[in-house]
Amino acid sequence: MKASVFHQILVLGLALFLPACTAGGGNGESGNTEDPFMVFLVRHAEKTDHSRDPDLSRAGYQRAKRLALTLADAKIEYVHSTDFLRTRKTAAVLADQYGLETELYDPRDLFSLADQLKAAGGRHLVVGHSNTTPNLVEILGGDPGSAIQEENEYDRLYILTISEDQVQTLLLRYGNPFSSLPSSISASSLEVPQTSGSAWN
Repeated sequence: MKASVFHQILVLGLALFLPACTAGGGNGESGNTEDPFMVFLVRHAEKTDHSRDPDLSRAGYQRAKRLALTLADAKIEYVHSTDFLRTRKTAAVLADQYGLETELYDPRDLFSLADQLKAAGGRHLVVGHSNTTPNLVEILGGDPGSAIQEENEYDRLYILTISEDQVQTLLLRYGNPFSSLPSSISASSLEVPQTSGSAWN
């Protein structure tokens, strides 16, 4: 029952985006107005602890399955993940569902990843972290909104539809909903700087 609701939300979002994208002429490389350049971006699912490379928790595995179900009809062609257990495991269910290999990227070099996505075109899922996911949205020309709260916000799903002259951003929520932190804790205080040796969250 819940799955059908998620599919309806996703289909509605795509229905709103596709006409604008096809009117813009696609991404300028393939010229294929039937297959717009789209990037789906999520943070990894819930993790077991705050160690450097933790596994997903039970809730995290459930969210990874929910992500695959939510994007079951999105026609994903490429899957990208950082080389951490929590991101690879989040991407794995959907990658297996589509029969795709997960391509690893360096979270310290998001501009190169953005160039790679643009060159390939098509439809991509990118699994990242609480800081890298909104940063990549911004690099691609989208609107990341407020900072992701590192402690317990795992449910954002960004959908960017990119054409030559515009980038449209759709922000959905999937899986168990995010419950905001106490007002005394600011989202900015939980961000992790993108520097060498950072603990990617």
